[in-house]
Amino acid sequence: MSAQRCAGQVLEVVPSVMRIVRKQMRSRRGEGLSVPQFRALWVIDHNRSACLSDVAEHIGSSLPSTSRMVAALVDSALVRRKTDSCDRRQCCLELTPRGEAVLKIAWGHTHLVFAQRLAGLSGAQRSIVVQAMDLLRSVFVKDV
Repeated sequence: MSAQRCAGQVLEVVPSVMRIVRKQMRSRRGEGLSVPQFRALWVIDHNRSACLSDVAEHIGSSLPSTSRMVAALVDSALVRRKTDSCDRRQCCLELTPRGEAVLKIAWGHTHLVFAQRLAGLSGAQRSIVVQAMDLLRSVFVKDV
């Protein structure tokens, strides 16, 4: 299979998968949070030294917009700012216990929905999906 055909297949399927992720996250988001705010919570949770620019890059937003969004998350007691121990000018972000709980509920529900959909595949087919995800991760996910 050519790289062009492979790219076409990925580009065809990924938007549908992401639509389901967004729908499920929205259905359990509570707290009146937007999907970008949930994405911000996710990146902060998965990058223990996340700063504002990391969040902005992940959600595809400008620094001023991301700053306002993070300020709202701080005001909602879902995120806290802490000074970087190496560079006092740098501010790191971390989830509060409340932020962790909100993210865990939404993520857990979305995970369950995906597991239910994938249950219709055979064990061998699920192994192929996992292998494909590992390959995509090696190509598209940068080290954070």
